[in-house]
Amino acid sequence: MRVVDHHPRDGDVSYGLHKDLVSLPKPLSISDIVAASDDHAKVRISYKGIPGSYSEDAALKAYPNCETVSCNDFEEAFKAVEIWWADKVILPIENTSGGSIHRNYDLLLRHRLHIVGEVQLATNLALLALPGVRTEYLKRVLSHSQARLHAFELSDDFLTKLGVARENVDDTAGAAQIIASNGLYDAGAIASVRAAEIYGLNVLAERIQDDSEIISRYLVLARDPIIPKADKPFKTSIVFTLDEGPGVLFKALAVFALRDINLNKIESRPQRNRPLRVVDDSNTGTAKYFDYLFYIDFDASMTEPRAQTALGHLQEFATFLRVLGCYPIDTTI
Repeated sequence: MRVVDHHPRDGDVSYGLHKDLVSLPKPLSISDIVAASDDHAKVRISYKGIPGSYSEDAALKAYPNCETVSCNDFEEAFKAVEIWWADKVILPIENTSGGSIHRNYDLLLRHRLHIVGEVQLATNLALLALPGVRTEYLKRVLSHSQARLHAFELSDDFLTKLGVARENVDDTAGAAQIIASNGLYDAGAIASVRAAEIYGLNVLAERIQDDSEIISRYLVLARDPIIPKADKPFKTSIVFTLDEGPGVLFKALAVFALRDINLNKIESRPQRNRPLRVVDDSNTGTAKYFDYLFYIDFDASMTEPRAQTALGHLQEFATFLRVLGCYPIDTTI
């Protein structure tokens, strides 16, 4: 699919920096805490990649009966939800090998979608080839080596022992598709076992990654937020900016500690629309500093008064604050 971009340029938070603070909802009563969506309903979920990609695997884990919508890139996947072509989008955000996927944090701020879920997925890298091809026949291996997965890097030991050339393609499932559609008998693909099933390839080896277990975390976003249930743990994700000053970040984080709220992730990203701030000091002279956006995940639901109070307290220090979403914690792998 193709989507025309009519959205403002990325990183445009200047309109929010003039105290465009979120209007925090009131704490809900028990009678208000009901499910806002049916997890078993047929939903359309957009993702970057083609059928057989790990993002599609994550979508199917979260919504086994969903219809997946393949997109060329993350921007297109977000636009699919914004123009009602899809109901939700799934976005890889971090993994245990490569850490955070920083460019995808920028997407959370650039688009006004709400995080409504998370998915933790074990990544099993497999070596695939056409039927009848044996490992010793391979002269090259195709896969995805960019920032999101590092498939070549994750399986470096295995590929070094194999002694094959490495060729980069757009994604792991794309590698499987290229081999199947072009009849490449001298090439293998690093992709998922499900990709082998989709494109009619054989699995020559499984779990070829150097680390025995790689877990990737994905976020599910939708046009509307959900109302938290009372029968499961929830987390909340926010983004904010601060004025310069001694101890300001410490004070901002302390609003959660004062209320026994656990912070399980903090990420900082330079503001792309105002990357440097010039400060004149009589003692040190002129200096330039980065202005940062701070992304935080904390273990509390927005239905809890302590979370409401903490964010109200944070507004005393924040020049910009947005609640990105409140969603159930995925405790399964």
